[in-house]
Amino acid sequence: MTQSSDIRGEHLRTALALAASGLPVLPLRKGKVPFANCLACLYTSCGGRPHMKTPGPCACPGPCHGWAAATADPETLTSTEWAGAWRGAAAVAYHPGGAGLTVVDLDNADAIAWAREHLPATQTVPTTRGEHWLYLGAMTSANGVRPGVDIKSTMSYARWLGPGTGTPTVLPDAVRALATSKPAPAGPALSPVTVPAPAGGGECRHRTPAFLERGIAMAEQRITEATSGVHSTVYRAFLAVLSTHGRCGCLTEDHIARLFTAAQAKGETARHCTDAWTNARNRLGL
Repeated sequence: MTQSSDIRGEHLRTALALAASGLPVLPLRKGKVPFANCLACLYTSCGGRPHMKTPGPCACPGPCHGWAAATADPETLTSTEWAGAWRGAAAVAYHPGGAGLTVVDLDNADAIAWAREHLPATQTVPTTRGEHWLYLGAMTSANGVRPGVDIKSTMSYARWLGPGTGTPTVLPDAVRALATSKPAPAGPALSPVTVPAPAGGGECRHRTPAFLERGIAMAEQRITEATSGVHSTVYRAFLAVLSTHGRCGCLTEDHIARLFTAAQAKGETARHCTDAWTNARNRLGL
């Protein structure tokens, strides 16, 4: 057995142990992102789109995608549908909200210092750059509630990095207030975007509306799940959308606003969004 296959086997063993304790788990591929398991509802069902408020009914024939794929069922985790994912797994993640938990993700030393001053002590798990603070109770997930602070609970996933130390305490009002008091990201200052229309009119003849919707949702998902290199991720997502739909006249300001909003939720400024969009258009000659 090779070292890589042994590591992947260890990921599955870890997942099964966590599932036995009631924690819904899923494999992550390289880059700490989920596998796209179900193409039938990819990014458009089961709460997969970041702007959806509640998960929709899942009719997937096999494991779903993203956080919605998390399960504590050992038969599902060891099924043939999951076999390929575990072979390519780089880490294990879990759905905190599905286990009645909330993770306060502290991304740097300043965020940790703030938490120690303002939040009650609880179970703490070291991360690459900071700490995860785990509380008992679920709530709405939110990114960027403070500099270096994200909240991962419902409709989100967190990487499993071990049990950490301490005992989880009840989710305090101070954490809930972070999500409700988070200032709404400034709307992107969009000027009308004009793209060349195809011959015969401005309607996209070679793609269906569902194809466009899936493309926008996939770009939103890519931006939302970025854990590093957000600037370059935003640019690449914009470039991917424009390369497919920038010349057919089907993009609207609503579509662009969705992409800008997803980027701003990750901490990007409206100016950077505009610059990234302009650079992507210039690269494609639009």
